[in-house]
Amino acid sequence: MTQEYVCRPIGTVVSSFKERSSPPFTERDTDLISKIIIDPTYIQGLEGLSAGKEIFILCWFDRSDRSVLRVHPRGDRKNPLTGVFNTRSPDRPNPVSLTPVTLEEIQENILTVRGLDALDNTPVIDIKPCSTKSLEEKYPCGTET
Repeated sequence: MTQEYVCRPIGTVVSSFKERSSPPFTERDTDLISKIIIDPTYIQGLEGLSAGKEIFILCWFDRSDRSVLRVHPRGDRKNPLTGVFNTRSPDRPNPVSLTPVTLEEIQENILTVRGLDALDNTPVIDIKPCSTKSLEEKYPCGTET
């Protein structure tokens, strides 16, 4: 399993979170407004998106430690170590984040979103539509770790 894949960013996050210690633990912990600047190459891919929609933002957490395989959930050392695939830790072999957000506004290639837990200048690798209500009904995930 040594094959590598190329993933090209489609945009960049503009956020008040500047350091790893500053973001909330989960997207549910914030109503923060962030912007995503989409590369003009991909502007046609935004067609059909509109304010008020729930969307997933997939980011590449480029400042994460890719060697980490076990963590204390939520960074709390009182919690026993568990595998990163059982958590939302940004430190993991492939630091892809998946965050449901509300699309507040679109102006050309600039998306304004609510609820993104990403650092400033984080690469955005994809956007997907979602309905968190239908997802929760179909796939009840239980308590977040």
